[in-house]
Amino acid sequence: MKSKIIEKVKRSLISLTNPKSPISESYRTLRTNIEFAGVDTDLRAIMVTSTGPSEGKSTTVANLAVVTAQTEKRTLLVDADLRKPTVHHTFDLTNRLGLTTVLAGQESMANVVQKTLIPNLDIITAGPIPPNPAELLNSKAMTRFIQEVSEQYDQVLFDTPPVIAVADAQILASKLDGVILVVDSGTTNKDVALKAKTQLQNVKANILGVVLNNKKMQGDSYYYYYYGARKK
Repeated sequence: MKSKIIEKVKRSLISLTNPKSPISESYRTLRTNIEFAGVDTDLRAIMVTSTGPSEGKSTTVANLAVVTAQTEKRTLLVDADLRKPTVHHTFDLTNRLGLTTVLAGQESMANVVQKTLIPNLDIITAGPIPPNPAELLNSKAMTRFIQEVSEQYDQVLFDTPPVIAVADAQILASKLDGVILVVDSGTTNKDVALKAKTQLQNVKANILGVVLNNKKMQGDSYYYYYYGARKK
């Protein structure tokens, strides 16, 4: 079964293809930190974003979804990046229907959920790219969608656009239980990262922590490293 699952994954999911690697262990550490952060608060719906493009937020949320599902939690990964969706590529799924068709009232949530070969992991892809992503994410339909999926799954993870580029991430951050911010240790400017943090705080986002990506460790090994803690 494992080989069949790997064959269906187009983009690298190291938590699936090499679960014993230090990178996979870092994703499990991230998962554990989220669990501890939610001891007194129900962190059912969490988004993963970044300061800018190409910092690894989509890879992070996809691997986090895999390691969360591996704990036997019923997990849903939602591609809420309605401008540059990638989740359907990662899991080799169709993107004909998805979040946008639900928000537009064209399909029910149940009709757009796609099962994966990974036990306990379901996917809702972005769907057709709309002309008004921010308006859709800020709609009452999106609020209802979040409530519905939160009632049906143990953990719901949202892949969102970068914070600095567009307003989408701020809109969702105000609606969800927590935010994980991904920054690239080699390319992200400190001032830009602080600006992203401030923008999230302006909408009263619950920033759980930061994933420092591409941090150089021993030798030439680079991997995703959980950095930071829940912000008070």
